Amino acid sequence: MSDAYDLVIIGGGPGGYVAAIRAAQLGLKTACVEKRGALGGTCLNVGCIPSKALLQSSEKFEEAAHEFEAHGIDVGDVKLNLKTMMGRKETVVEDLTKGIEFLFKKNKVDYLKGMGRIDKPGSVVVTAENGGGEQTLETKNILIATGSESMPIPGVDVDEKQVVTSTGALALSKVPKHFVVIGGGYIGLEMGSVWRRLGSKVTVVEFLDRITPGMDGEVSKQFQRILKKQGMDFRLKTKVTGATTSGDGVTLTVEPSEGGDAEEIACDVVLVSVGRRPYTEGLGLDAVGVKTDNRGFIEIDDNFQTSTPGIYAIGDCVRGPMLAHKAEDEGVVCAEIMAGQSGHIDYDAIPGIVYTWPEVASVGKTEEQLKEAGVEYRVGKFPFMANSRARCNDTTEGFVKILADAKTDRVLGTHIIGADAGNLIHEIVLVMEFGGSAEDVARTCHGHPTLNEAVKEAALAVDGRPIHI
Repeated sequence: MSDAYDLVIIGGGPGGYVAAIRAAQLGLKTACVEKRGALGGTCLNVGCIPSKALLQSSEKFEEAAHEFEAHGIDVGDVKLNLKTMMGRKETVVEDLTKGIEFLFKKNKVDYLKGMGRIDKPGSVVVTAENGGGEQTLETKNILIATGSESMPIPGVDVDEKQVVTSTGALALSKVPKHFVVIGGGYIGLEMGSVWRRLGSKVTVVEFLDRITPGMDGEVSKQFQRILKKQGMDFRLKTKVTGATTSGDGVTLTVEPSEGGDAEEIACDVVLVSVGRRPYTEGLGLDAVGVKTDNRGFIEIDDNFQTSTPGIYAIGDCVRGPMLAHKAEDEGVVCAEIMAGQSGHIDYDAIPGIVYTWPEVASVGKTEEQLKEAGVEYRVGKFPFMANSRARCNDTTEGFVKILADAKTDRVLGTHIIGADAGNLIHEIVLVMEFGGSAEDVARTCHGHPTLNEAVKEAALAVDGRPIHI
């Protein structure tokens, strides 16, 4: 069977499904091929969404167990029903995946379940997962949006039961006594936070000398101090060399990353979270001349065009931050370019957020990056301890830090650690999109009492004139 399309997208994750909807809005006949059997990709099915559902549930559990009393709310003994908590998470995921299918129908996007392979430029072969045979789709353009997968560690075999990726960590049937996270990045710290709140001892093993290595250094240090105060243990500058599983748990073999004697760590569950790599297996890239770099990322130009005309790529399988919202923006812009419009993404204005408590959010350059580039800048900081709403909410840990060009005052980066940081950062994202200055933020009236006032005060501090410190 052969169908003619303007665009066939391989991958139904955040980048792929958003690109499909936008392309259909622009009048392109569009099909989306997804092998998972559910739209939304890693993010919706086994990543961003289920983890945020568990983060909220575990946060409420911890509040009820330890924080309600100070507010005059007596609840007695708090008990965990993990099965119900997991069920709520699954409902959230199921509702959202069905929502994307509805959007496909609304926008007349054809949804094909199966494995997509590029047979030749302009031709995608879809192999049904249930043995339903093959279908060939003829198309003017092909968009690869296949995402990424968890990076493996030599000597550590994942079984998704005792040695897990984020997929397995989101589906444990009981609370581990000791939960070890290999890797001090965003995903590992979020999942570590979930299980710590629910009762696990959590140990984070990190190869480098700090957690969240790409984060602003000052924020990273404060972040680790807060997580340690909450109960997380950290083993920095430590390399994992092996893992042995048994009925009783897992034994990790570790040694100093700079060399030294090996030792063992006994635990119940190990989360492997050392990063992700592009997923392009079985796509037939070599056969159609699509080039990849030495790390497996598909090479593209500024219009997302690969080395083969008519074949494009976006999201985690290309350069740039491996974030769902980055993939979504790329999907929209790529579809618009195919439809003859122009588009642009400012990669310096893409926020990164860690959904722990407190949250951490960043956009733009860090101090370390500015120093390395030789850029003269000014710093404005304001602590949440001096913010009225934070005091009312008892969420006083953390600060807002704004970095601005010393000559032009243009905002170059902002880093927030504190309650609701993931929402607060978007004021700065918008300012940076418009090339705005710290003074623009400082001169904007902010409602009182709100956490947002800390952003304004940090902007005032860039010029040395904060009001409330």
